[in-house]
Amino acid sequence: MEVLAEGLDHPWEVKQLPSGHLLVTQRERRTLTLLNLSGGRRNLAFPSARVWAQGETGLMGLEVDPAFARNRRIYTCQGWRTGSGRHDIRVSAWTLDAALTRARLVKHLVTGLPSNSIGRHGGCRLLVPRNGTLMIGTGDAAVGTNPRNLDSLGGKVLRVNRFTGAPARGNPWFGRTGKRRLVFTFGHRNVQGLAQRADRTLWEVEHGSYRDDEVNRLGGGRDYGWHPVPGYDESVPMTDQRLPGQQTNARWRSGDPTIAVSGADFVVGAAWGGYRNSLAVAVLKDQRLMFLQLDRNGVRQWVRFPAALRTWGRLRDVTTSRQALLVTTDNGGGRDVVLRVRPR
Repeated sequence: MEVLAEGLDHPWEVKQLPSGHLLVTQRERRTLTLLNLSGGRRNLAFPSARVWAQGETGLMGLEVDPAFARNRRIYTCQGWRTGSGRHDIRVSAWTLDAALTRARLVKHLVTGLPSNSIGRHGGCRLLVPRNGTLMIGTGDAAVGTNPRNLDSLGGKVLRVNRFTGAPARGNPWFGRTGKRRLVFTFGHRNVQGLAQRADRTLWEVEHGSYRDDEVNRLGGGRDYGWHPVPGYDESVPMTDQRLPGQQTNARWRSGDPTIAVSGADFVVGAAWGGYRNSLAVAVLKDQRLMFLQLDRNGVRQWVRFPAALRTWGRLRDVTTSRQALLVTTDNGGGRDVVLRVRPR
């Protein structure tokens, strides 16, 4: 393990650029921070005053375009001040200048993701899978009707064209009208991680209530069973099989109590030995890194929590990069770090 940067505050996500530089979103500071591997760092010019940060919401999800070397595009998800004291959560496309000093807004791709006054259950994780679309995991904003309401963007995994923000062709409700055209899956509580395995299967990580954090295998049009009504009744099951229709069970769940799982990515490279192809999941409340091995059918084989990764406090994100894992802590108070973890 190697500390690549310290003195950060609530870093939500880290991604590596083709140049080797790292980009980090800091949730409450609302900064897009550039790190180089020799220890230097700077904040890119970025309209942070427009970012709305409160509670669990701020500058959150980050993704780098697969064609970044040509188009210089990145994507972020953040709370956004819309004027007159109002705000929403939105996904935006940016381009970085050649000197990596500035992020220029290209377009808000998706707006109107629900938020509340205290920033609870703001989501928001991004992924560009191999088919080139943009996937967006959202929180339910602690509104019980959002997850199963197909015309609400809360409690969903959305799939859009990454250049225009239009609904991706092949979405389950693509031919309909309204917001449901963007929906890929529904019935989620608060999506914290999205990842794609080498076999192209898609996986999602979400926070449970007082029980049952989940890791789910995603399939278009599936209902994952969170429906805490009337009001916001968190005593209901995370996957409530009493609901109409068919609900998809999680492939892993924490049981009671939760451990607060967060960002996730699949481990690649033969050097990882038995950990190869497992899903690495950052854990907040239980302060560790979880490795979940799934067979070719997505059935859980084992779960491991290496002792060496239990000493850094709360972990927010893990990203695979060049046969290493990049891990961010989430302890607050300017005490957070970015770690690089490599196999022995």
